[in-house]
Amino acid sequence: MNNQYAVLFHRNKLNPILTANNWPYPINSVFNAGATLLKDGTTLFLCRVEERSGISHFCVAKSANGVDGWIIDKKPTLRPDPDKFPEELWGIEDPRITYVPELKKYVVVYTAYTRDGPGVALAQTEDFITFERFGVIMPPDDKDAALLPRRINGSWAMIHRPVSAPRAHMWISYSPDLRNWGEHTLMMNARKGAWWDANKIGLSPPPIETPEGWLLIYHGVKLSCGGCIYRLGLALFDLEKPEICLKRGREWIFAPEEPYELNGDVGNVVFPCGYTLAKDGDTLNIYYGAADTCIGLATASLSELLDWLDKNCEE
Repeated sequence: MNNQYAVLFHRNKLNPILTANNWPYPINSVFNAGATLLKDGTTLFLCRVEERSGISHFCVAKSANGVDGWIIDKKPTLRPDPDKFPEELWGIEDPRITYVPELKKYVVVYTAYTRDGPGVALAQTEDFITFERFGVIMPPDDKDAALLPRRINGSWAMIHRPVSAPRAHMWISYSPDLRNWGEHTLMMNARKGAWWDANKIGLSPPPIETPEGWLLIYHGVKLSCGGCIYRLGLALFDLEKPEICLKRGREWIFAPEEPYELNGDVGNVVFPCGYTLAKDGDTLNIYYGAADTCIGLATASLSELLDWLDKNCEE
C-alpha cells in the first residue's frame, strides 16, 4: 500500500470507555470531559453530561488506571446555577482542568451557555466537591478556553476562541487576578480555502508544557458537502511569549474513523478536552468526546508528537 501515514494516536481497545449506559442516573450522553491526575495517581474526569432536556451539567468520574473501573458520582457534581449566575441559563459545557501549583487548586475553565451564545466561565476547586465560581470572564461568542498552569511575566494567561463570523481563530489573553482580562492577542489563524482547518479552529485539551515550547493539540473544523468534520492538529508556541507560534503542522493527526466517532448526536467528531501524562513524562493519554455521545481514549508519545511536528510543520 502506498497510502501510508504516521499513526500518532492509538485508540484503546476498550473504546468507548464511558457511555450513557455507565451512568447511575438517566442521561442522554456523556462527552468532552476535562481530565487530571490526582496526587494518588487516580484519573479524574469532569464529564460533560447532557440531560434528556438538552441542558448539560458536570459529573465526576474516577478510575485507578484511567481506562476502566470508573466510579461515577451518584448525582450531578456541578449543575448550572442560573439564579446566581444568569449566564448559565442553558447549561455548562466542555470543562478543561488545569492544576495551578501557585494556588494549590484546580482551575476549571468551561463554557457557560448564555441566552446570547457561549461565553467563557471559570471556577476553582481543591477537591471537585465544592467549587468557587467566578462567572463569565469572556463574553459571547467565546469558548474552547483553558488556563496555562503558571504565570507568564507576572500575569495569568488563558487561550480561548472568540468568534468573528464567518471565521474563528485562537487568541490568548492575560490577567493579574483571573477575573479581569486584557492584552488580547491573536495567536493562531484558521486557514482559508480547502485546508482541513479552514475557517474555524480552537484549543482542544489544555496546553502541554515541554522544553521546546507549549504544545497545543487543536481542532480544526472543515465544512464539507456532508457536514462538518472535526479533526486534530498540532502547533508549538514559545514558552515565555505563548502568542508566538513556532511550528504548525500541515496535516491533521487524528480524525473520526471508528463507528462511535462517525455516528452519534453529532457525527464525524473527535473532540478532546483533557489529557494525562504518565510518570515517564512521555506517554500521553488523550480523552476525547466521540460524536458528542461518548468518551474515547487514545494514547500517544509526546516525543513522537514533537518529532512529527518538527518534520511536518508549515513552511
